[in-house]
Amino acid sequence: MATTLLSWNVNGLRAVHRKGLFLDFVDESSPDVLCLQETKSQPDQLSHELLTIAGYEAHFASAERKGYSGVAVYSKTSPKSVTRSFGPDGRWDDEGRVLALDYGEFVLYNVYFPNGRQSKARLEYKMAFYDAFLEHIEAERESGRNIIFCGDVNTAHKEIDLARPKENEKTSGFLPQERAWIDALIGRGYEDTFRLPRLGRQDESGHYTYWDTMTRARERNVGWRIDYFFVNEEFLQSVSNAFILSDVMGSDHCPIGLELSVDL
Repeated sequence: MATTLLSWNVNGLRAVHRKGLFLDFVDESSPDVLCLQETKSQPDQLSHELLTIAGYEAHFASAERKGYSGVAVYSKTSPKSVTRSFGPDGRWDDEGRVLALDYGEFVLYNVYFPNGRQSKARLEYKMAFYDAFLEHIEAERESGRNIIFCGDVNTAHKEIDLARPKENEKTSGFLPQERAWIDALIGRGYEDTFRLPRLGRQDESGHYTYWDTMTRARERNVGWRIDYFFVNEEFLQSVSNAFILSDVMGSDHCPIGLELSVDL
């Protein structure tokens, strides 16, 4: 049996549901676990059908500010525990950016990483969040846990991960310090599963997960690959496939997926 994990920045869970796309997508794809980012909602704002999808249990982490940020996970299997924060001081909790689900053989982190484009202060917040998150998962890993984390990382790693790298060298999402954090992450032994050598896409361009809607960039595939599944190297043997569902509409991002050779 294989286990399928999907991750999708929906740019508003209520919005994608109003378009009539979300429940059909869940039904057709039927993932074992579906991680959502940028839900922009709190549970009391969601309809009954979004709270109770047949066959799934739902978990939410919401921002204190309504209509902002937020993550959710729909899971066919009950995790051993669900945590809505990381780090000891709660500094990162008010924006609803993290859900951690313990499935025993691994801990799955669904993360909506901050965007640094708004201001210098937000870029500094993003970089601090990056560093704190890596420190946290490293502590988990050192205690013997396997780590999978997915979500909108809000940074394209290499030039092949966006359509126009030269034009965006000074844009948050492709700044040297942001890309260097992904280098450091990989240097610590976490693998970008979509680029695993055995999947044969190490040097392929044109694979994107986000397109600007204002410029109708998706029609021309002028995009960015900023959504990822990362897995610690000790658990890589359990990864059987990683993929991008670029044909799925409803958001300015598309879903990405990971297949594991282990059961939940």
